[in-house]
Amino acid sequence: MLKSKTFVKKTRSGGVMKVVREHYLRDDIWCGSEACTECKQESTVLQKDACMESSLCSYPHYLVPDTNVVLHQIDILEDPVIRNVIILQTVLQEVRHRSAPVYKRLKDIIHAKEKHFYTFTNEHHRETFIEREPGESANDRNDRAIRVAVRWYSQHLKTFESDTDGLKVVLLTNDQGNKEKAQENGLLVHKCEEYVKSLIANPELVDRLALSNDDKNEITSSKVLFPEHLPLSRIQAGIKSGSFLQGTFRASRDNYLEATVFVQGEGEDSTEVLIQGLQNLNRAVHQDVVAVQLLPRNQWVAPSSVVLQDEGTAKDDEDAEEEEEKVTAAEAARKPTGKVVGIIKRNWRPFCGICSVSLVLMCVECFLKLHLWPDRRIPRIRIETRQASTLAGQRIMVAIDGWPKDSRYPNGHFVRSLGSAGEKDTEEEVLLLEHDVPHQAFSQAVLSFLPKMPWAITPEDMGKREDLRPLTVCSVDPPGCTDIDDALHCRELENGHLEVLVIYVTDISLFLLIWILLKFVIIFMNLILLCIQQRIDMVPELLSSNLCSLRSNVDRLTFSCIWEMNQKAEILKTRFTKSVINSKASLTYAEAQMRIDDTSKNDDITKSLRGLNKLAKILKRQRIEKGALTLSSLEVRFHMDSETHDPIDLQTKELMETNSMVEEFMLLANISVAQKIYDEFPECALLRKHPAPPPSNYDILIKAAKSKEVEIHTDSAKALADSLDAAKVDGFPYFNTLLRILATRCMMQAVYFCSGMDSDFHHYGLASPIYTHFTSPIRRYADIIVHRLLAVAIGADSTYPDLMDKHKESALCNNLNYRHKMSQYAQRASVAFHTQLFFKSRGILNEEGFILFVRKNAIIVLIPKFGLEGTVFFDTKAKVSPNKVFEEEGPTLTVEQHKFHIFDKVKVTISLDDSNIQHQKIRMALIDPVIPGVSVPAPDAQTPAKKQKLDR
Repeated sequence: MLKSKTFVKKTRSGGVMKVVREHYLRDDIWCGSEACTECKQESTVLQKDACMESSLCSYPHYLVPDTNVVLHQIDILEDPVIRNVIILQTVLQEVRHRSAPVYKRLKDIIHAKEKHFYTFTNEHHRETFIEREPGESANDRNDRAIRVAVRWYSQHLKTFESDTDGLKVVLLTNDQGNKEKAQENGLLVHKCEEYVKSLIANPELVDRLALSNDDKNEITSSKVLFPEHLPLSRIQAGIKSGSFLQGTFRASRDNYLEATVFVQGEGEDSTEVLIQGLQNLNRAVHQDVVAVQLLPRNQWVAPSSVVLQDEGTAKDDEDAEEEEEKVTAAEAARKPTGKVVGIIKRNWRPFCGICSVSLVLMCVECFLKLHLWPDRRIPRIRIETRQASTLAGQRIMVAIDGWPKDSRYPNGHFVRSLGSAGEKDTEEEVLLLEHDVPHQAFSQAVLSFLPKMPWAITPEDMGKREDLRPLTVCSVDPPGCTDIDDALHCRELENGHLEVLVIYVTDISLFLLIWILLKFVIIFMNLILLCIQQRIDMVPELLSSNLCSLRSNVDRLTFSCIWEMNQKAEILKTRFTKSVINSKASLTYAEAQMRIDDTSKNDDITKSLRGLNKLAKILKRQRIEKGALTLSSLEVRFHMDSETHDPIDLQTKELMETNSMVEEFMLLANISVAQKIYDEFPECALLRKHPAPPPSNYDILIKAAKSKEVEIHTDSAKALADSLDAAKVDGFPYFNTLLRILATRCMMQAVYFCSGMDSDFHHYGLASPIYTHFTSPIRRYADIIVHRLLAVAIGADSTYPDLMDKHKESALCNNLNYRHKMSQYAQRASVAFHTQLFFKSRGILNEEGFILFVRKNAIIVLIPKFGLEGTVFFDTKAKVSPNKVFEEEGPTLTVEQHKFHIFDKVKVTISLDDSNIQHQKIRMALIDPVIPGVSVPAPDAQTPAKKQKLDR
């Protein structure tokens, strides 16, 4: 049966087009129940004896949740208790449009056979499809479609009532109007909360209920703490008129009473609005999209120089007011300051933490306040649970349901327990969940489409590619690298003056012809994540560590970038080709360096490496002359115990010439490819830019250099690079490194973007007018898109609509930027966690460090030996605070007559404070200089912890 509808649609260019939409209806769509004998079913999903012990529904029944139940109670639906559920096509489509994360979770539930979730295509069933009536809203039409489908199921199953022992269909809704209309139609319908509370054998499931508006009102006080959020209509009008600004809310890591809102503008017009104080923050959560109203200029303030210590305890109003006074006492250069007037888009997701009981009600129900780890920028969450004793000492996951204006904390609900707090496996799971890093295994459906082993290159493959297997190619990577995605080669041409330099990058896109299946998985994961203890691959291991890894002495399919250069490393010719190579060696950086330095070696691989190294030095010098920055950040390497997998040693990574050699050619390949795809596709090239920092970002760098009588110029990247090169202090060789570390903190985040949606392509740090990512397709999804664009550009592949749609590509870039940022945060958190493990068994260590930042009540110290930063506080609640004088201009902090400056050398004790299991942290205390009442005595050399270390 065919239904068609004709309508007119406006195009982006302003024209109109006629669209005819055809909708096919069928009468052979089966119901999915094994009790049915009428439908011609290939397989059944819903069980005949669908009985869950419920005081409301004592008979066998199927559940049909409406859209809002799925969106808000997905945690309930994921529980193993909930089975035999009918997901209507109407609901599935609505969820897909309204929430991609919930849609993915719902699809995972549907694919779990033990859950018995069945998708019924009611929109294509002749008896359940309905037309939208005149004047009816889309939402009302969908609610009616759900009721019609439930009525059909109820009548359909009645046909087999003698065989089904009274099998019923129950509609679950939280909409009172929908419930009343369903009851008028004679349907069985219950509120989701009513049904869950009726499950006799599973009372703990109530904890996973998201709070309804009624529930939220019951557990809040009468005292109004926050202003009312403005409705979306007023927010939109205010943004349009310019009275409000829209931006991303970024909570401070050091101060829970302070945040900034980043307002995106054109070019250098982007700005940051400072938000200070509880009421001005107005219930915004980190990464929310908010509307901000600027305060009058006479109310603008400077960012606070106070570091608030978070001891993991809930604050009462008096404590909060006292701390707020500390924060708002800033007197330095003022910045645009505002207040949050409304929330445009919430960024709520499941959060992890530990419960601490704050109030017991009737000895059965407890309100718990949750302290979150590791991200200090998330507020504590108040949840209601009947499992207080069971959850004690457990890491748990919770979801936020709402934040009433009369509550200091948002309300939420329990999702699941993750394991005992403090255990390594549990904490690593928390780390990944807190940073929204997908880490589930690839499904069998995905793995089934991978190439079958043994795999070999076919003659058909060879016919489309250039055979470069005779060339002496080798790879240079870190020790233990299994996903080798680039290799190098250099040789001298016959005329002796020109050299050909070749970059090979694994042609992973060949193996991703199962594009539709893998696309969602890969976009969701985005890039490989390398944590200390585990590796999370973007693609299945068969590809990442085998077929797409350029391992030595095996043939591999590649994408090559080939340059012809003169002896001055000037590019005379560039070409790109699909190819086949056979790498002659897989070297580490150290092995490659030894070959280059060993004058007795003159084999083809060594000569190739020497040629590459010579050209790389010239390329690097040329980049620096153009203004490329050479910054610094301390990366650490852990040495792990082979049995316990605990860190037994920690040291900063050392870089060799070969590190720089590989980097130079990767950069050059990325620049060459960026130019090629932009020339071919100026509207849809996927590029990467690094915006120039606003001048205010350099304030701390300029002040720090000035404190040592060194001048820093920041007019351009070239001026900054030259200033850093010239920055030296006699008798202080580490000064330049510290200055470069500080300069790194001033930089903006590099981002992916679509060329047709932006006009500023410049990469500030590399001093390059154009740049992209091409050289790591195993690790980054962006590189795969670039590979596909390049393949089309050289005629090696055909295009497809999404690749040429700049709006879709721009949305993809936004997701790539988010995933890239979260993976970086996760890796940093992994380093921090394993640093804690390292110090856990070390007792107290004494180390020298340098002051990186000076605050009103603390100094932040860098320990170069461990690449570790920590805070030394000069006031605590347990002691009388010493006399302190803070000068913003330096900045300097005088404590009991001793003045601290940026870059001063100090000596501190380092230890792990694990007295509070939910808030373990590295503690630093001052040893030298000695400050009365502040400095702590150095631990005796024969303390038990030291002796234990020596015995081991």
